[in-house]
Amino acid sequence: MHKLGLAVSALLLATAAPAVLAAETLDTTPRIAVMSAFGPEWIALQEALSERKDYTVNGTTFATGVIEGKPVVLFLTGVSMVNAAMTSQLALDHFNIESIVFSGIAGGVNPERHIGDVIVPAQWGQYLEVIMAREVDGKFTPPSFMDAPHPSFGMMFPQTVDIAREGGKPEEKFWFAADAELLAVAEKVAAEIKLEDCSAENACLTTTPSIHVGGNGVSGAAFVDNAELREYAFGTFEAQVLDMESAAVAHVAYANDVPFIAFRSLSDLAGGGEGENQMGTFMGLASNNSAAVVTAFIAALPE
Repeated sequence: MHKLGLAVSALLLATAAPAVLAAETLDTTPRIAVMSAFGPEWIALQEALSERKDYTVNGTTFATGVIEGKPVVLFLTGVSMVNAAMTSQLALDHFNIESIVFSGIAGGVNPERHIGDVIVPAQWGQYLEVIMAREVDGKFTPPSFMDAPHPSFGMMFPQTVDIAREGGKPEEKFWFAADAELLAVAEKVAAEIKLEDCSAENACLTTTPSIHVGGNGVSGAAFVDNAELREYAFGTFEAQVLDMESAAVAHVAYANDVPFIAFRSLSDLAGGGEGENQMGTFMGLASNNSAAVVTAFIAALPE
């Protein structure tokens, strides 16, 4: 071969995309990924786990085992959209995941819902993916070359997100749907389970908690304790609940074509209640209610 040809070949080899190495599969058993954001939720779920075996990846503990006769892998995502996305993808990369179930607490948005209720939205949106618009002639105005598909909250204009999926062009999405078959199981369970109404410290709810399947949930990188933002989330997105992880996990599940569902029990009203935020009082109760519904949901899943 001519020296020039050899040089070109060497250059092409040097600049070619490197071979993609598959992540190490730590466990081949088909499992349900059952995840929570932080401690109290994780503790409640572990009580139902048997045949436990732990694996550690990047500092995250993944506990395999069985809940209600179904193989699962339990883990904490950590609080925040980024942590939730990262740990979800880690689970998908290292385990044989058949479906994803999120169990956790959240802030209530719909004024008809109450602390202790368990909400199972049919879809999730990332409502704090926003343009921070400049003020022009006394009005917040996004750049002309950017779409603003939703009404703003002050300077903040929510946006869609770009999704890359195997075998297709990137697409723009706002809503990420929960799996229809999993939602149907959740509806069946909702009619059969009784929720706790008093905490371990004897703080009791004034309204009997209930389970609500369907509607919208929103997630973003902010803890919300603000009545105006709560009203905006309900009025704009008809959100039942808001949190800091579920939509990120739904995004990852969609990109990987894995069925997803999230159960969120209300620990507070995201700024809608009188007096101080009540998460500190009802966090344990809400965690237990979510875990109880998820455990019953797993038991009701077909073999």
